Amino acid sequence: MTSRVRVEEDGTVVVMSGKVELGQGITTALAQIAADALGVPLEKIRMLPASTAYSPDEGVTSGSLSVSEGGTALRKDCEELAPLFGTKSPVLGRSVPRLDLPRKIAGRPSYLQDMVLPGMLHGRVVRPPFGFRKLVSIPEGEFVRDGSFVGVLAQREEDAIAMAAKVRAKAQWERSPEPPQDIHAWLKANVAETHVASDKGPLSRATLKAEYSKLWIAHASIGPSCAIARWTGKKLEVWSHTQGIFNLRRDLAMVLGMPEEDIVVTHAEGAGCYGHNGADDAALDAALLARAAGGRPVRLQWSREDEFAWEPYGAAMSVALEATLDAGRVVSWQHQLWSNGHTNRPGRAKQPTLVAAAHLAEPMALAPPVNPPLPYGGADRNAIPYYDFPAQRVLNHYVREAPVRSSSLRSLGAYANVFAIESFMDELALASEQDVVAFRLKHLKDERARKVIEEAIRKSSWGSFKKYDGAGHGLAFARYKNLSAYCAVVAEVEAGEELRVKRLVAAVDVGLAVNPDGVANQVEGGCIQAASWTLKEGATRPASSWEDYPILRFSEVPAVEVSVLRNDFPSMGAGECAMGPTAAAIANALHDALGVRVRSLPLTAENIVKAMP
Repeated sequence: MTSRVRVEEDGTVVVMSGKVELGQGITTALAQIAADALGVPLEKIRMLPASTAYSPDEGVTSGSLSVSEGGTALRKDCEELAPLFGTKSPVLGRSVPRLDLPRKIAGRPSYLQDMVLPGMLHGRVVRPPFGFRKLVSIPEGEFVRDGSFVGVLAQREEDAIAMAAKVRAKAQWERSPEPPQDIHAWLKANVAETHVASDKGPLSRATLKAEYSKLWIAHASIGPSCAIARWTGKKLEVWSHTQGIFNLRRDLAMVLGMPEEDIVVTHAEGAGCYGHNGADDAALDAALLARAAGGRPVRLQWSREDEFAWEPYGAAMSVALEATLDAGRVVSWQHQLWSNGHTNRPGRAKQPTLVAAAHLAEPMALAPPVNPPLPYGGADRNAIPYYDFPAQRVLNHYVREAPVRSSSLRSLGAYANVFAIESFMDELALASEQDVVAFRLKHLKDERARKVIEEAIRKSSWGSFKKYDGAGHGLAFARYKNLSAYCAVVAEVEAGEELRVKRLVAAVDVGLAVNPDGVANQVEGGCIQAASWTLKEGATRPASSWEDYPILRFSEVPAVEVSVLRNDFPSMGAGECAMGPTAAAIANALHDALGVRVRSLPLTAENIVKAMP
């Protein structure tokens, strides 16, 4: 037995990973790694949900690191036990069926939202659909209160919903200031610190300048956040779709004033969960309500309005680029960005980040959103161009104060930075009358980077694209974090009354693909989500419903084709590599279709009209 692996008497291998399943297929990939390292059939592997009761602390499941980090650690543990087993089974590099899908496809209970514990009560938190400083007044009634934190408990969920609505209608809150209308001007006016991410060679006078921007983006998970909590004496059990069980436990202990070892957090997959959405906050809400439940478990689910109003959003960003061309090559490049921090996850600071902590009778100041340091980065993730430029300077203007709560959204700052860089590469190529594909290739020495671009061009039949009025195609490339997966995307669009993406073709190099079909699934999902962000999503303040925050409909989903390049290089994560390239490819395709360069996301009809000369 090791910290991650236990062998049962019947030969079953129990794996206790600290990485969690978010629908990305990591349970299957880790099972394949364990089976390969031990030399046992895949069906002999049993994966346990991550829990602080028995799992190793592997941090947060994020950043496309589960295979490269969690998988590497699991393989090392398994190889200690390999002599107990026979010859290896060929499971790596095979597209095996996903372990987590059969129950979901069959419509059987599969998610935390489906869990039912004996004697379980249903809870709802009572908050307004806007930020507030404190609860001013509330009539007496049947509810749980701790300062400005208010919630209700009921035997049935529909009763809890009705009770919460009645309490909310009678409560009065002191509102927080409204977010600024022009967020990008506000960001530039409120810089707290400037960090130099890259600085080499003397910069030259710019040939071309351009500014790009994005608004706040909601996680907008279709399944709102949920948690279950149960107190047994002074000990607490929590079931959550958090991405970091130990991180959540640290913040819960801090807020509740109790030892970490008295709390057990167990992961249960959520219906719609990725990035830092409301999962961790719902866990504290459930724990607070469960304190009043006399030892009975409490299931706490946020409403759609709660999710939009109180989850962290992906930070708004503004990016300014300058470049100098000489003899058709970029000889000088400058990248400046303005943004709030891109992570505010629990368990990483001396202050909590869970929203209810600020609403208690003894309120706790919440930690501000910050940026992880490079090479992973936060706002400056992928801000350093992967191209070979002799002189470059990259500046990250960090804004500490956040008018809208912000934290980790899939790919963090890479989405905006790659959108800007790859849009600008097209602008530079066209300004110097060069082919956009050849222009990129002449600035890349990395053969793996060149190969994904060439594969995307080949797979999309780039040279035989059928041009007609309103139709266009575009290309974009990035290596995620400049050290992870390579991805190139070709987008084909049709610009009529609104912009529609007809087809996306992605080529990726993730090193050794443990499960090639799983890699393709991840990239397909990333392309579709990025298309939704790029075409529709963006907010100037927290939204309230799907009416004021539309997402891509099923009828609008483009055809997506993914080509996974095969090699035996070390495995790299696939989950977030397509976000930025998809956005830029769509923007470049729009320019090809209409001759209009839109630099403000999303690419709505309104923003397209504003960009027209």
